[in-house]
Amino acid sequence: MKKIQLAVLGFTLSCAAAAQAAGYGVVSLERVVESSSYLKQQNSALQQSLKPQTTKLEQLGKELENLQQRAQQSANLSEADKQKLSAQYQAKLKEFNTLQQSLQTKVQADLQKMNDSFEQRIKQAAEQLRKENNLDVVLNKNSALAYDPKYDLTDKMIQKVNAIK
Repeated sequence: MKKIQLAVLGFTLSCAAAAQAAGYGVVSLERVVESSSYLKQQNSALQQSLKPQTTKLEQLGKELENLQQRAQQSANLSEADKQKLSAQYQAKLKEFNTLQQSLQTKVQADLQKMNDSFEQRIKQAAEQLRKENNLDVVLNKNSALAYDPKYDLTDKMIQKVNAIK
């Protein structure tokens, strides 16, 4: 009888330990994104790489504005001068639109690469946290209707995401 009781007690303790070992963790992905040194660095690099084109766009915008003002203020221009001014305006507008489209395409492509890379970092960090804490699942905090704050792993996730090279 004692052997059976010991066996039942041992089984109960091992089940309780397994139940405690498995569980869940929650992470505020919003805070992870806001605190990501990787994203801050990538955004800064993107802005630096776009600076020449954005400066050129600003310059073209001013030139277009000046051409438009000249056309409005010069009512006594000859027909040839009006056509010349119109041709200049159209050429600048075409250059502006082409550069703007090119810039937009580059930004979209770079943001997509950045998002893909960051998503991999998030998944890698979440898997590390899951294994280190012996969890069944790591959830986005916004997906949980209610949870015990002791299961919030956001700070650890931020550290892991920022540590990934």
